[in-house]
Parts: sequence; C-alpha cells; structure tokens
Amino acid sequence: MIKSIQQFEENGAKNLTGVLEKFLKDPQQQAEFIYGITDSVVQLGLDMIAETFESMDEELRNSGYRRRNWVISRRDETSLITSLGTVRYCKTLFKNKKTGACEYLLDRIMGLESHVRMTEDAQAQMLEEAVDSSYRKGGIRASLSEKVSKQTVKNKIHDLKFHTKPEKIENKKQVSYLYIDADEDHVSLQYLEKKGDITKPRSNTSMPKIAYVYEGAESEAPKSERFKLINPKYFGGIYEGSKGVEQFWREIYEYISATYDMDAIKQIYINGDGAAWIKSGRKFIAGSTFVLDKFHMQKYITAATSHLMDSSEDARSELYGAIHKRAKWMASETFEKILNITENEAQRKKVESSMAYILGHWDGIMQGLRNKETQVGCSAEGHVSHIYADRMSSRPLGWSKHGVHQMAKLRIYKANKGNMLELVRMQKQELPIAVGTEERIYLSSEMFRLESKRLTEEQRYVERITHSIPFPEVKKIAYFKNHIWGL
Repeated sequence: MIKSIQQFEENGAKNLTGVLEKFLKDPQQQAEFIYGITDSVVQLGLDMIAETFESMDEELRNSGYRRRNWVISRRDETSLITSLGTVRYCKTLFKNKKTGACEYLLDRIMGLESHVRMTEDAQAQMLEEAVDSSYRKGGIRASLSEKVSKQTVKNKIHDLKFHTKPEKIENKKQVSYLYIDADEDHVSLQYLEKKGDITKPRSNTSMPKIAYVYEGAESEAPKSERFKLINPKYFGGIYEGSKGVEQFWREIYEYISATYDMDAIKQIYINGDGAAWIKSGRKFIAGSTFVLDKFHMQKYITAATSHLMDSSEDARSELYGAIHKRAKWMASETFEKILNITENEAQRKKVESSMAYILGHWDGIMQGLRNKETQVGCSAEGHVSHIYADRMSSRPLGWSKHGVHQMAKLRIYKANKGNMLELVRMQKQELPIAVGTEERIYLSSEMFRLESKRLTEEQRYVERITHSIPFPEVKKIAYFKNHIWGL
C-alpha cells in the first residue's frame, strides 16, 4: 500500500494538478474536471488493492508455517474484475510436499474458487442492475471501468442457488389471522432447454407462480386511501406438476410454522382466482380456507353481461343480488335467462364460461361474504405485475424455462428485501483441501503472533537441553533446527 501511495504522490498528484488547472482556465468544463478526478482516484484504489494482494502473497512466501508442507512452484500474473475496475497482480502457485497438488494459497485465504474472475462486490452490483433491467445493463453496472458480457451475467444468474429453509425464530409471532394471496404470470419462451426445441404451437409459455403470506393490510399514512401489506413474505418460481405444486406449498407452510405460533392462528385465508393449484393449498396449509378473488368474480360477471346493451346493468344487479343472498339457484337461473336471449355463438360461449366459473367457485365466493371484518382484498394481480411482469412479460422478451425460474427467484429475493452481496456470498462452496494438507494457512498478524510464539518455545527448548549435553551435540540440534524445521 505504501508503494501505491508513493506512486500516487509522484504521478497521480501531478495528474490531479493538471486537471485542476484546466478547470480553472475553463470553469464550464465541469464534466471533464469530475471525470479526471474520478479516473485518478479509481486508479489509486486499484493500485492499493493490487499492492495489498501482492503483500499478502509475499507473507505466504515468507511464512515458516507454509514451508512445512508447501514449496514455491512459480509466480503468475492474474486479474480480478472489481466494482472499481480490473485489478492486475501476481500470485504464487505452491506445491504440496506430500501430495504434489498445486494451489494458489492466496485464493484459499481470500475464499476465491479457481474459476472466479469477479469479486463479490462486482457480482452484487451486476445482480442489482440485472434484476431490474437487462443482462446487458447488468454487465455495464458490474464495474466502473470494465464491461462484463451479457452472456456472463446470464450464466451467473442461471447458476444462482436460493436457500428456501426459513430461519428459526425462538419467540414465534402470535396472530389471529393470516392471509395468502396467490397467482401466476404468463411469460413467453424463446426455447425450453435449447434454441429450436419448441415445435408445438402454444407450448412457448411458462407460468411462474407467486404467493405471499401477510398479517393484514394497513393505511400507508393517516387518511390515505393507499394500503400496504403487514410483514409480507414472498414465494415464487416455476413449480410444475403435482410434485412441484406440493413443494411450493410446503415451502410456504414451513415458513408459517417456523415464524408463527400455529395454535394462536384462528384462520388462514388463501385468496386467488380459483385455479386448481391455488385451491390445493388447503391440503398443505392446516386451518386454511379458499376465498375467490373479487377481481376475477367481477371480471366474469362483466363478460357474461356486457353484450346485453341496456339490460346489462339489470342482469349484473340480479347476479350480485343472488350472491349476496347466498342463493346459488338464483344465480343459475339468471345465467339461464341470459343464455336464452343470447344468439351470437361467441357470446354464448362467454356466458357459459362465466356461468361455469361463478357456480364452480361458489364456496369461495360465499367464504368471502363470511366474517367480513377479518377479510382483506386480494392484491395478487398487482403483485404479479410489479414483481414479475415488469421484468419478464411486459416487454417482448424471449426466455428459457430455467431463465424464467431463476429470474422469478431473483425478483422474489429482492421483494423480500434480500441483500445481493449476501446472495453472492451464499453461493460459495467450501474450498476442497487435498488429503494430507489439512493444516491452516496463517496470514498477517495471526501468522506473526504464531511465528513469534513458536520461535520463543524453540529457543526455550534449546536453552533448556543445551545445559545438560556436550557442546558437539548442541551443533547437531542447531543443524536440525535450521534445516529440518524449515527456518
């Protein structure tokens, strides 16, 4: 670090002085002035990082503890992309005496896997941008002075692993009611596994699921008509087939049971559009009941009556009246009346579809009328738009199925206020250590402290035994100490 600062004093300071002089001559060139300062400061930072890495590597080369099992093989030039830019430095390749395995011990100390070419901060900034805009912009955001390809960004996101196990809470929350809103998005696929593998029409759509658990809703501010969810927790991704649906709901149940006192909960409401996978949540969430989303109920009633012209309002009032009277037979008769005066075949199909939907989800509609004081409106449509559609389906984009799943998971992670740097660090695996080389690699102050302690103990041992043995034997001990112990 001292060298980089000295170099900055010699060269960097001159550059800054030159930038300042140009600005004073032409004060309207603010951008050039700020760019010039930024470049000089960034270069100083890169030089300091590189010098720090090389200083750590030098400590390893000089370490007596390292010499016990490792010998120097060679030094190599390498580089790392950081959020500041590319850091170029030299590191030493060491060879293990017992196994012959080669390893960069500096990488092990810094927790770098062999294939990593980006630091954690650069990867975190890349994900921060890519989750909201595009792979290309994520590559630009990763580093101030280095552009990362969109393919690299895509690969990083495709390889992400998300932990689904909930945190254990000692004092679980006690609430009387919980709410789960559920829905899904429709995302266009460019391919399933590889380009060109979509051959059947209408098979190019993926439907990532979303659900969120919350404790109710409250006003954002006094006298405000806008509401916000209380302690929402989001779940999502592609969960296909019966096993996928089961896994999805089990993840939700594990969160609820780990966070809330189940004995204190009086009722759990599952709100949605009535899709089979949403209603199946009742099998996995104990004490839950399904409530049909009012948005979809109104949507189908409007579709069944909009073609009646002047009589449409009367027909809707009759249907809503049947619902509020809890008279399923009355709603059925109203639909039959509408069908009798509907001649257009396309319109008849809409009425039949609406009739099947309303009558098929009658229990869910009735559940929404009971205990109105504990009910809250379903906001699933808005959350699908905000969390999924804004990034995946509102623009003409092409995705792979795995890409949809990973981006959905990443968007869910952000919605849960997850930290991207922590997500990057979660990807780390324990670096494998060759058999027979399980010793710890010490560095910096810890290494110096251990070295001093070891030397002091050796000196005491030598002083103690040399008082009782002949002088020639002392020479042998000194030889053993210097050559065998690696000092």
